[in-house]
Amino acid sequence: MFDSLKEKLQNIRTKFTSNIEEAAGAEPEPPVTEGFEEPQTAEPEPPVSGQVPEKDREKPTLFNKVKVLVREREVLLREKDIEEPLFELEMVLLENDVALPVTDEIIGRMRKDLVGRQRRIGSSVDDLVASTLRSALCGVLGDGLDLSAFIEGHERPVKVLFTGVNGTGKTTTVAKVGNYLQKNGFSVVIGAGDTFRAGAIEQIRTHADRLGIKTIQHQAGADPSAVLFDAVQYAKAHDIDVVLADTAGRFHNRANLMNQLEKIRRVMKPDLVVYVDEAVAGNDAVIRADEFNKAVGTDAVVLTKADMDPKGGAAISVAHTVGKPILFLGTGQGYDDIMPFQPRTVVNELLGDED
Repeated sequence: MFDSLKEKLQNIRTKFTSNIEEAAGAEPEPPVTEGFEEPQTAEPEPPVSGQVPEKDREKPTLFNKVKVLVREREVLLREKDIEEPLFELEMVLLENDVALPVTDEIIGRMRKDLVGRQRRIGSSVDDLVASTLRSALCGVLGDGLDLSAFIEGHERPVKVLFTGVNGTGKTTTVAKVGNYLQKNGFSVVIGAGDTFRAGAIEQIRTHADRLGIKTIQHQAGADPSAVLFDAVQYAKAHDIDVVLADTAGRFHNRANLMNQLEKIRRVMKPDLVVYVDEAVAGNDAVIRADEFNKAVGTDAVVLTKADMDPKGGAAISVAHTVGKPILFLGTGQGYDDIMPFQPRTVVNELLGDED
């Protein structure tokens, strides 16, 4: 996952380290006074029993004193020391579909954290670079959202409404999330709210039957608000923990469908509105997520097909652009192929570090 970005970020990390080490090597050595002489001392007193005579002790030679000064010296990092790798990092991020405002934010954070930084000679340059890059990436990704913890902290049933454009895997994502929640000890009911698309009701019912999840459905063409209202009432009557609401795919510029989604929100009163799009859509996914958020609001994002995306730009950009966390990444075709999005874990993988 995100293999292209991972390889290039690790190369950039090496480039930063090399440039900073070169800058440290170019720093002048501490000045040594010409004609340095050892201070004159008085005649040594007779040694006390058990002490080493002073003449036999190791004297503080000029070499040892300079060595201590060099070891304790610090290097001040200047902008010119990191300008080249910063530019290369910017190009890498843009080439891997990281949105321009997000790229600017990452570069700005790196510059702020490194320029003017004092580094003690002998400390690990690679650790410094890795921690700075990690901090910048985590800063734009945010904290993520733990769905299980969210459910535990809310009154039941917790109502989750899924939105998104056509063909992004939204219905399959609803089934995957249902499977994930059941495996984490929650009871689930699915509302078949996509009454617009031919075959959508049968598709979600087939998924739900395989997983042993109850489906609430009406006939094709029915009012989706009524379907999802009934799903919530069923959950209340049967002490179900979570209602997952599927909806028809739509584009933000289709006024009639967006108005329908507004009605669904008013009737269902969801606790979470989750926008679903494809990671492989790159900047298009970022733009669409932002437009959906402006049109009807979004609380979290799921990106499907992350396993097919070598770039990772959408995953890095969406959370920062929309200002909402990524909830899950879809990583395959199976019901278990869904990964809770933990920003620090993803960043550590990109940088080749263990969590």
